[in-house]
Amino acid sequence: MDVGTITVLLFVGLIVFLVTGASIAMVMGGVAVIATLFLWGPQALMQIAANTFGVMQNFILLAIPLFIFMGMVLEQSGISKSLYELMYRWFGGLRGGLAVGTVIICMIFAAMCGVSGAATVTMGLIALPSMLDRKYGKDIVIGSISAGGALGILIPPSIPMILYGLFSGESVGALFAAGVFPGILLGSMFIGYILLRCYLQRDLAPALPKEQRATWGEKFKSLLAVLPPLILIVIVLGSIFGGVATPTEAAALGALGAMACAAFTRSLTWQVISGSCYGTMKLSSMIVWIIIGGTAFTSLYTAIGAIDFIKEVVAALPVGPYIILFGMQIVLFILGMLLDPGGIIMICTPVFVPVIKALGFDPIWFGLLFIINMETAYLTPPFGFNLFYMKAIVPKDISMGDIFRSIVPFVAIQILCLVIVILFPEIALWLPRRLIGGG
Repeated sequence: MDVGTITVLLFVGLIVFLVTGASIAMVMGGVAVIATLFLWGPQALMQIAANTFGVMQNFILLAIPLFIFMGMVLEQSGISKSLYELMYRWFGGLRGGLAVGTVIICMIFAAMCGVSGAATVTMGLIALPSMLDRKYGKDIVIGSISAGGALGILIPPSIPMILYGLFSGESVGALFAAGVFPGILLGSMFIGYILLRCYLQRDLAPALPKEQRATWGEKFKSLLAVLPPLILIVIVLGSIFGGVATPTEAAALGALGAMACAAFTRSLTWQVISGSCYGTMKLSSMIVWIIIGGTAFTSLYTAIGAIDFIKEVVAALPVGPYIILFGMQIVLFILGMLLDPGGIIMICTPVFVPVIKALGFDPIWFGLLFIINMETAYLTPPFGFNLFYMKAIVPKDISMGDIFRSIVPFVAIQILCLVIVILFPEIALWLPRRLIGGG
């Protein structure tokens, strides 16, 4: 059986089993086992186990539970509430100021956490009631929280960046550095949209009445809340970019620093520690199973000679490299509507990255395009994770249709940001080249 036929059968098998509702980890691992048995017999299954064990020994994977624990401690210790109070005092006097403050907090939270769900759920519980009580339009409320929360996978440290680095063989530190300016750019575009729309629709997000606005003394006093997390962000990312620590070592430093921040605010309790450990174990276990299934599938796909096959197919296409790049973005966008982003990274990275390199594109830059697309996946129906997080939080009178409509302009902004980074690669590549020599 030729490689092309096996490729078609593998991906058809993935789609068929995913339609049944089975988890992405079990589907990828199961298809790999079945195909291995069919192609080489039972003795070849030991190779799947060996490859998986080899990947799981990778030191960089320790960064995943450590970054998750760091974010969990900061969330459960109440630091996020202090951050929202800060933004409430500084931006409440602007039309749309609370929504702007929510996006800024999500950007800060993203730099402390590495996952999307934590910021989305936390801001949903804290900011959503506050904005709705002050007569903010539900679409700007839901959209700002959902889109702001999705920044958690673009602004470093990012768990999907670690997965991309693991399966592409690229430097995680370079990917983290490459995500800084695109993350700031996208967050700024969200803020610009909110301010412009609220300026044009004056009743959409009214400013706080003057009697409810904070004094300058209260504003400056509230800045104390942002100092510990900002110092922690600088230490963690600075240690990576400065070459002082690996991402895993920086993650350990961040986990310790998060506990120090909680202790500084006198909120480091046994309940915070145990809740953070439980949440870390739950989320990390899910990610590890996805890695195991993805490793089994990619090992099989590599073993059948698929990489060389794909390169030959691409070389034979009568189109330019940017057309192929554009086609890949379309594929990633469509997959993002249907699959878990972690699974997409593990399925597509071994296929796309060799092609990208053969076409002469920078794999770090492509990694950022990949991650921006995966961020969009958190907002695109029918299976965008952040949409379901929001549905679990919003009042009963807000329907799933309301949530879908609220994220349309934010998805459009994400696509625009993707196009900007494609047209101007230095937005992503300048910092890693300057600090790390990556890209």
